[in-house]
Amino acid sequence: MSIKLKQSLKQTQQMTMTPQLQQAIKLLTLTHLEMTNLISQEMVENPMLEEFGRERDQADLDQGDKDLKDIETKASDFDAPDLISKDDFDWEKYLSHASESSGSKSMVGPATSEDTPNYENMVSKDQNLYDHLEWQARMQEWPEDELILAILIINNISEDGFLEHTLDEILEENNITLRKDLALDILRSIQKFDPVGCGAVDTKEALIIQARDLCGENSIEEKIITSHLQDLYKKKYKLICEKLSCSEDAIKSAEMSIMTFSPRPGRLISPEQTQYVVPDIYIKEVSGKFVVKLNDEGVPRLRISHLYKSLMKNKDDKQTKEYVEEKLRNALWLLKSISNRQKTIVKVAEAIIEHQPEFFVKGAEYLRPMILKDIAGVIGMHESTVSRVTTNKFVHTPLGTFELKYFFSSGVGGKNGGTDIAAESLKLKIKGLISKEDPARPLSDQKIATLLGNSGIKVARRTVAKYRESLGILSSSQRKQK
Repeated sequence: MSIKLKQSLKQTQQMTMTPQLQQAIKLLTLTHLEMTNLISQEMVENPMLEEFGRERDQADLDQGDKDLKDIETKASDFDAPDLISKDDFDWEKYLSHASESSGSKSMVGPATSEDTPNYENMVSKDQNLYDHLEWQARMQEWPEDELILAILIINNISEDGFLEHTLDEILEENNITLRKDLALDILRSIQKFDPVGCGAVDTKEALIIQARDLCGENSIEEKIITSHLQDLYKKKYKLICEKLSCSEDAIKSAEMSIMTFSPRPGRLISPEQTQYVVPDIYIKEVSGKFVVKLNDEGVPRLRISHLYKSLMKNKDDKQTKEYVEEKLRNALWLLKSISNRQKTIVKVAEAIIEHQPEFFVKGAEYLRPMILKDIAGVIGMHESTVSRVTTNKFVHTPLGTFELKYFFSSGVGGKNGGTDIAAESLKLKIKGLISKEDPARPLSDQKIATLLGNSGIKVARRTVAKYRESLGILSSSQRKQK
């Protein structure tokens, strides 16, 4: 047995992820706002890029393209594979890695404290639950030691309005020497502040406090919440009537009152940040035909700066010339990447319109089954790339604003000779059937499956149950009312 070393040549093909191509793919995954910010950062870093107005000077652009012809020819690494062509590259693996690492790096470097504005002087501050409760506490005529305890209690109330530590723990940890009964009075007073129920230990106590405040002591509402909340949820009116010795009408009236209570009273005050989405495209009906319009609002319109001309004249300075050519290649790549991104999104939107014509006319009930492969085959893109393009991209339609992924749904009900239907459409049909049922004789899951089968949608009872539960609709026994 011997070991020999041998040299051999082997020719293989592989796709190299150049920084330019990485940038181009990254642009596909960005939202409208993120892309706008990235372009602005690139303009700061690359002197070859400049913004021009809405009115294009075509002659100026043509002359610039002519001047750049020689340098573009030299940029051998510029001609990379088109992003919208099919390929065998593992986009999913690359993009998942890119999404993990792209969020932390800035293209212009970290900003110093001197560069960043003082946002405290620019952004208005919303009132939170703590401020709201403290303001009410300071309106009380409490001695200083009682006010201190009240503020300590408020400090221990969560955003949902619940007390995170018991009163005994608060007193012990802060060495408060107030009498226990006096401390309880302060806590009860806080629980009656607006919103009523804040300072309770859990949802049940918060509801009981609201019942006492709004309906009085020992009301039917309080009794139901204390002992029969689960029975009320299951619509066991007769059982509650027997236990509380009252009429069914009284129970139903109390139920309507309880439904107005807040299970998390703190949420009535705690500000929730509203997330605004900016549509990447608009779909409008023009002369009976739906057309796609790209949203370029706020996106800087870029061109190659003529600054390079004066720099290129100095042929003796080799370092300057190399710098200009590098920045020029990067600028050209960015322009091409932006163009590819915008064209790809438009292509996807147009393909969706072709696959979902009835949706835009009749609504979500007519949404057809559609998977990534359907769109990828039409526009010549890899399926994983279509997935990334449609993520966090929104389209404004005559029916509202939707994420592009909303239109993708596998078919349901097509087995045993049935008709395929999108999952979202099936949910709406189930909801529609239940909304028209007789409250005294609600439709069972099997009955709903039978009715859907009569209309050509063959689904199992467990499928109906799954979608009913996802809609937050109770079972037929829990919906039954006399």
